[in-house]
Amino acid sequence: MQAALFVGGGIAALFAARWARARLLLSRAKHPSLRGHARMARRISKWIPYYEYDDEEFFAADDAPESVQQQRRASFERLADQFARKAPKTLAYSGAVEDGLADVEFVNRYRVPFQFREKVRKSFRLGLVVQATRGRHIQDLDGNWSLDVTGAYGVNVFGYDFYKGCIERACRRAEALGPVLGPYHPVVIDNVERLKRISHKEQVSFHMSGTEAVMQAVRLARYHTKKSHIVRFCGAYHGWWDGVQAGVGNPRPAREVYTLKDMSATSLRVLATRNDIACVLVNPLQAMHPNGNAPTDSMLVTSSRTVRYDKEAYAAWLRQLREVCSQRGIVLIFDEVFLGFRLALGGAQEYFGVRADLVTYGKTVAGGLPIGVVCGSADLMRRYRDERPTDICFARGTFNSHPYVMTAMNEFLQHLDWPEVQEGYHDIDARWDRRAAKLNGMLATRGLPMRVANMVSVWTTLFTQASRYSWMFQYYLRAAGITMSWVGSGRFLFSHDLTEEEFGEFCTRFVSAAESMVADGWWWSSPQLTHKSIQKRVLRETISVLLGRDRKRRRPLLDAQPAQPAPVAAMVEIPRPESSPSDATAVAR
Repeated sequence: MQAALFVGGGIAALFAARWARARLLLSRAKHPSLRGHARMARRISKWIPYYEYDDEEFFAADDAPESVQQQRRASFERLADQFARKAPKTLAYSGAVEDGLADVEFVNRYRVPFQFREKVRKSFRLGLVVQATRGRHIQDLDGNWSLDVTGAYGVNVFGYDFYKGCIERACRRAEALGPVLGPYHPVVIDNVERLKRISHKEQVSFHMSGTEAVMQAVRLARYHTKKSHIVRFCGAYHGWWDGVQAGVGNPRPAREVYTLKDMSATSLRVLATRNDIACVLVNPLQAMHPNGNAPTDSMLVTSSRTVRYDKEAYAAWLRQLREVCSQRGIVLIFDEVFLGFRLALGGAQEYFGVRADLVTYGKTVAGGLPIGVVCGSADLMRRYRDERPTDICFARGTFNSHPYVMTAMNEFLQHLDWPEVQEGYHDIDARWDRRAAKLNGMLATRGLPMRVANMVSVWTTLFTQASRYSWMFQYYLRAAGITMSWVGSGRFLFSHDLTEEEFGEFCTRFVSAAESMVADGWWWSSPQLTHKSIQKRVLRETISVLLGRDRKRRRPLLDAQPAQPAPVAAMVEIPRPESSPSDATAVAR
């Protein structure tokens, strides 16, 4: 009996030691920041209290002299007045949109660090409604044109005029069929064949968004490997599905997800030793900022923002990842929803020279209409088992393969065959690197405290000195006629039809905005103002508010809302579609 207990205890101890070693290795493979510890990040995020700076501290958060504070105050009021006078009709519509559209209400609260949010939101009312595009420019409702570098969240690779043409021609091609769902428009056959050639895969499935495509790719990987866990890399975004969005932003804890360090030998050892990993998700955009979140001005607390893009190093990392996944039977998924055809005709697989097992596409590939695509081998794409007829991997969607989406996609895919389009990819790195170097030279010559960094046509702004106010740069850019997405100076997406003349226009506006911001005192500095000193100050403020010691900083009042604009209908009559006599009868009924 004692011998049996001794043997049983030894076996238990052996298993416990093996579990402890595996757990320790997993812990070492996590990035040391909160980004690498999703559960801890979620817990801490619930404890961060809201507080805001009063009118005096708003302009003196870095202890600048009184004269600098007055400069800032005057320029802030001037910008607010400029925005209000320039586009009254646009602002009226935009106010109505924010009042009823939850998306807008959210993004308007996350444009700047939260301590500055309420004053900025009330003073800088931004136009969110537009009516026309022309080339690389976009027009608001008041007739103001600006240079657009939003990239339509990644959709706009070839220019708005191209996508307008795709949609116009697609509607003509599909109008005889209409919105028939279930049966397929014949153009689907050509789309599938083209996507198979581009992705070097055997089968394709269509979905309604990039998030849906990733959901299906992960589901297929789990189904075929019969394993539970997925691996994502620190900072990477794969859509808002809670199965892959670990950490802050997901009200549910993301279970069965490992968040590991990007470009780490320790992460490779985890993949090589664990038996529960179904797939590895890679967003190639992370090559630009490994282990970092997408840059956004709402996080510019100290103006610290880094980019470490090394194409060769990232390609070498992907080759190592490919080798380990192949050895261990782990499905390697490239999430190319965002970058897709921005890097190469064959996407990130071609650009980095590494083949994935499954590839997801989205955004641009449907010629400007909503889409998600999964491409993979026939074995991985199969959703059933012949030997187990009730063991299936179900995935359907009402609007998958919508005729108008399919015809627009075909317009896009045919465009890739044009010789001038293919030629445009040949020197793509050199062309965009040269442009970035040109702008950086202009900034350096003028002694301005920022530079730009890029991965082809995806750009971000880096700041060369510590500051509490670099988030203000987005508003100077807007005043100079540059339209960005809600993340501000953290992300510029240029369309590939941008001419040298238009790039020169962008540089002139960018430099002018920076010079104005310097002149207005926002980048005042002193030897005591460092990234670390700012971090310590914000930490002290946070602890003080948490402990209830700081009565000066208050929580926002429930009724502290921006002044509501006049009803839109009172200013402009919203156009109604014309009805034929037969339609009018139906409407009356």
